[in-house]
Amino acid sequence: MPKPALLFVCLGNICRSPLAEGAMRRAASDAGLDVVIDSCGTASYHIDSPPDPRSVETAAANGIDISGLRGRQLVREDFARFTHIFGMDHQNLRNIEAVRPEGSTTHVSLLMDMVPGREGAAISDPYYDGEDQFDETWQDVWAAAQALVEQLR
Repeated sequence: MPKPALLFVCLGNICRSPLAEGAMRRAASDAGLDVVIDSCGTASYHIDSPPDPRSVETAAANGIDISGLRGRQLVREDFARFTHIFGMDHQNLRNIEAVRPEGSTTHVSLLMDMVPGREGAAISDPYYDGEDQFDETWQDVWAAAQALVEQLR
C-alpha cells in the first residue's frame, strides 16, 4: 500500500487549506504517522503568496507555524502524487473534479466527510466573515485532522 499522501484544497490556498495542512501536520506528527501533506487552491489568485495573516495568527494561537507555506494551484499531476484530495466546500469539490484526469483512482471528498456526523458539511470560508470565523475554521480542520489520524492508524 502506498504511503498516504493528503492534499487539502480551498479556493485561494491562503485561509482554509493552509490551516488544514498545518492541523494535519501536527496531528500526524503527534501520532507518529509517516504521511505526505500539502495544500493548494483551485484558483490562481494567490500563487506563491503566504497564508492570510489571520490564518497564520489562528494557527500560531494553536501552537502551529504555517507562515512559511506558499500558495499554489491544483494541477492534474496532483492526482498522481496524492492518494487523497480533500475539498473544503462543495464548489471546491466541483473544481477538483473538473481537473481530475480520466481514470484517476485518487480518493476525492469533502474534508468534513472524514468527521463522523459531519459528512457533507462544508468548512466556511473565513476570508470575508470576520476574525471569529477563523477560530471556527480551525475547529473544523482540527476535528478533521484528528479523524483522519484515526482512519490512517
